[in-house]
Amino acid sequence: MEEGYTSLPTSHLLGSVPAAVAEEKAKGAASESSSANLQIFPPANGGYQAPGSPYGGDDQATSSWKGVCSISSYTPYFNVDTDIVVGRLISSVYPMNDFTGKIDGNPDLYGPIWISTTLVFMLAALGNCATYLMHKRNEPDIAWAFDVTYVNWAACIIYGYALAVPVAFYFLLRYFGCNASLIRLWCMWGYSLFIFVPSSLLLIAPVEIFRWIIIILAGAASSWFVALNLKSYTEGSDLMVLIVSALLLQIVLALFIKIFFFA
Repeated sequence: MEEGYTSLPTSHLLGSVPAAVAEEKAKGAASESSSANLQIFPPANGGYQAPGSPYGGDDQATSSWKGVCSISSYTPYFNVDTDIVVGRLISSVYPMNDFTGKIDGNPDLYGPIWISTTLVFMLAALGNCATYLMHKRNEPDIAWAFDVTYVNWAACIIYGYALAVPVAFYFLLRYFGCNASLIRLWCMWGYSLFIFVPSSLLLIAPVEIFRWIIIILAGAASSWFVALNLKSYTEGSDLMVLIVSALLLQIVLALFIKIFFFA
């Protein structure tokens, strides 16, 4: 018996081990090839990513466009404190204070929305107050009535101007090959309206010459502020027509405020 066991060839015993190892390697290769065809989970863009599709393809572009309608996409543009807003308000009144450099890294929409809303209610309220003072001065015996339509007109003009004009100049700048940012243009044009907030307080004075002096100075400061900051987008290109157009639009807005609300 001992001779029978010892006489068994060892090649069969040793040969069985490589066979099992080879079988495991074959299974491992098959599993690796099958797992290579599976999709990556979770995909980077948060949605389904088909097998073989590159990361950040059409799905990522679709999700970025969906972000336009998401409130969270606009959260960074309201991440400002009082010191930042006050500094930008001062820069808007003093145009030589490099406003573009201050908003380059962190443009905000809080300031423009606050300025536009404040200006709407101040034009409506102070416009009626100025009309009342002029009415009492020239026709004291005739009854005076509050004009509620001032609120509608002020909202349409100010909000429409602050939204539409930057969008129009954004597409014009992009058309002429300039690297423009819509958020920065909204920010810049919104802060350009701040000068009309303190000016409206002075326009209630029932002195016509004084009113014209105030509105001319305010319009000149606002238009110069827009022209200087818009010039930074047109460096290296002959687009002086756009700068002059923006300057004239600010002057037209100032004249409209004077003629319509403080006639």
